[in-house]
Amino acid sequence: MNHALILPILVPLLAGSLLLIGHRLGKSAKRLFSILATLGLLPIAIHLVGLASDDQLRLYALGNWQAPFGIVLLLDRLSAILLLLTAVLALFVAIYASRGDDLRGQNFHALLQFQLVGINGAFLTGDLFNLFVFFEILLISSYALLLHGQGPDRTRAGLHYVVLNLLGSSFFLIGVSLLYGLTGTLNMADLALRVGQAGPDQAPLLAAGGFLLLIVFALKAAIMPLYLWLPKTYSAATAPVAALFAIMTKVGFYAILRVHTLIFGEQAGLVANLAHDLLWWLALLTLVAGVLGVLAARSLAQVVSYLVVVSVGTLLAGFALGSPAALAASLYYLLHSTLIAAALFLLVDLIARQRGAFHGALMPSAAVRQPLLLGSLFFIAAISVIGLPPFSGFIGKVMLLRAAGIGAQGLMLWAVVLLGGLGTLIALSRTGSLVFWRSFGSPLQSTESADAWRLLATLGLLSGSVLLLALAEPLNAYLQATVAQLLEPERYIQRVMGGAE
Repeated sequence: MNHALILPILVPLLAGSLLLIGHRLGKSAKRLFSILATLGLLPIAIHLVGLASDDQLRLYALGNWQAPFGIVLLLDRLSAILLLLTAVLALFVAIYASRGDDLRGQNFHALLQFQLVGINGAFLTGDLFNLFVFFEILLISSYALLLHGQGPDRTRAGLHYVVLNLLGSSFFLIGVSLLYGLTGTLNMADLALRVGQAGPDQAPLLAAGGFLLLIVFALKAAIMPLYLWLPKTYSAATAPVAALFAIMTKVGFYAILRVHTLIFGEQAGLVANLAHDLLWWLALLTLVAGVLGVLAARSLAQVVSYLVVVSVGTLLAGFALGSPAALAASLYYLLHSTLIAAALFLLVDLIARQRGAFHGALMPSAAVRQPLLLGSLFFIAAISVIGLPPFSGFIGKVMLLRAAGIGAQGLMLWAVVLLGGLGTLIALSRTGSLVFWRSFGSPLQSTESADAWRLLATLGLLSGSVLLLALAEPLNAYLQATVAQLLEPERYIQRVMGGAE
């Protein structure tokens, strides 16, 4: 049995527990331990990507209890690449936070590790109830991380965030209970079998359970109209927390992708393709709402927060199109948007630190101390986000638009994406002009040059756009194989129900 499958959960779980036990250790020891723990996830994730590349599905049965009775973890190409993305993001977040942001409250690094437990567990679990458990772990950690640093803005945003997610958790439990009552199982592979064999009398209730889960995942992914919590939440959080949250919406998108291709896919009979038509229109509306939010934003953090909403709409459009090419384009765009959004959250914090009392407000202020360096980085990030060549954002959007074709749906997507890109271009041009060109006076004496380690973490995430461009061809081949694997639920079901290795 390959025990490497459980390490992405076990390593941060042990690290977080030890950090809580040793909470009286010095700040340097905590920082070093946290960075080493997150660094340790990188070779593990790379190893798992290598394992998944042979196109085999690998199962890990905890306690050697076989499915559908035991808890199982399953590694495929999709979960492996998302584990690697999480490991890269977490490492740079830990480095950035260790330069002082972790001191704004207690137990930052322990909470970071527990957040990783929830995220990695959600990507690996093969059980619907344990998906709920891992969701709760990452949500509880995110509650505390959001409030890290305190302040009225974070408290208000945190209260709304907690209430909405508690409501979402209630819907999740109701949906899971409904499916369990109808089928007698919550193992996703077994559930897919039973849903596919369900009779007409059960179809309406199964569809209701599926829609409840869809509502929950749409809330996590910040899909229209359930996205309103995100801009306030992300813009109120500290920079490293907001950067880590960049992958949170992707967990919701992953859950939609996994559950509604495996359980409610073509094999589901009467409830097949449960909500594709609805998701198509929600994707377009989410994209439009995100662009309008970027245009109306009043702070740097709000600009980036609404850009996350734009990325959610783009991802969902690819899923709603449903073709293998569109899904592969969405996955490529997922990697790009997560890294670039996280980089932007860190970058705008670096900029805000050099603007004195104006901080991140979108209004003319004193000149920043490093306009050439920070302005150049902002220009590169903006080009990538807008989708202009030569960075990964351009590749992702081109892949998606090519996959959409020139039919009715394709023409709508072309119009929304291109007009949305124009709106984003206008918004980011305004942002750059206000921050770097329309300044007055010399830099404030109270501000300092960007910290070298913070700058390194920002550059590390920003370089992901260049790396995705350089590896576009082999990465696209990997993602095409990922989609082919995802669209063959029979293999997943057979592997899980056949038992562990």
